[in-house]
Amino acid sequence: MTAHATGTREEWLAARLDLLKAEKELTRMSDALARRRQELPWVRIDKEYRFETDAGSASLKDLFRGRSQLLVYHFMFGPDYTAGCPSCSSIADGFNGIVVHLENHDVAFSAVSRAPLAKLQGFRERMGWSFPWASSNDGDFNRDFSVWFTADEQREGGIEYNYRREPPAPEPLAGKTVQEWQLKGSEGPVAQIAAMTGTDIATYTRDRPGVSAFALDDGIVYHTYSTYARGLDGLWGMYQWLDRAPLGRNESGVWWRHHDRYDRG
Repeated sequence: MTAHATGTREEWLAARLDLLKAEKELTRMSDALARRRQELPWVRIDKEYRFETDAGSASLKDLFRGRSQLLVYHFMFGPDYTAGCPSCSSIADGFNGIVVHLENHDVAFSAVSRAPLAKLQGFRERMGWSFPWASSNDGDFNRDFSVWFTADEQREGGIEYNYRREPPAPEPLAGKTVQEWQLKGSEGPVAQIAAMTGTDIATYTRDRPGVSAFALDDGIVYHTYSTYARGLDGLWGMYQWLDRAPLGRNESGVWWRHHDRYDRG
């Protein structure tokens, strides 16, 4: 017999209606936060960033592809990775299908990573994705938007990620993810994730995930918003579904994989 609380349909409905009040309040708060995001001041971008894309060399303005808005997913895939971050890959599984809808609502989309374009293209083909993916190569884009850091910064505590400065990385770098959350009962989740990318912990965690938004107005590009770490939680579709499942996230370690690495049984 289940250890979970049980009850009649009437008891369930009463509890559900009480929960609905809190859900509605959360929805209203989310709407208000969205308005505050849109009210942030825009910052003009004058630096000439260059990217390698399927269509050739491109500027940041080119990534808009004729639209007035651009969303960039900072995908963790460094030059030394042999595969994309499995967490970023899970998020990409969710956004791959919505790009066509964004594009038809005046919003361009592109993932951006530091790995060479050919490596990105090969992994995208392996995953069966179709979204635009640009390589920033050795340019300043990832660094300027706080999603790539040097080994010296990592060792000396010079990393500023998610709007705060991190302490020097412990030796060995184990037990923490790039967002410094620790999964229940797991001794070193970041080591498992790093291994899935073919790298060590230090190399893996020098690249970071994030989302940045840009506007194109009268030929000028503006940075409007960026979010990192658990600020991406609402965009990780897998978790939004799990939060509505009977057992929720129910995690005791790193359980997710690249979607072609699960045992299909």
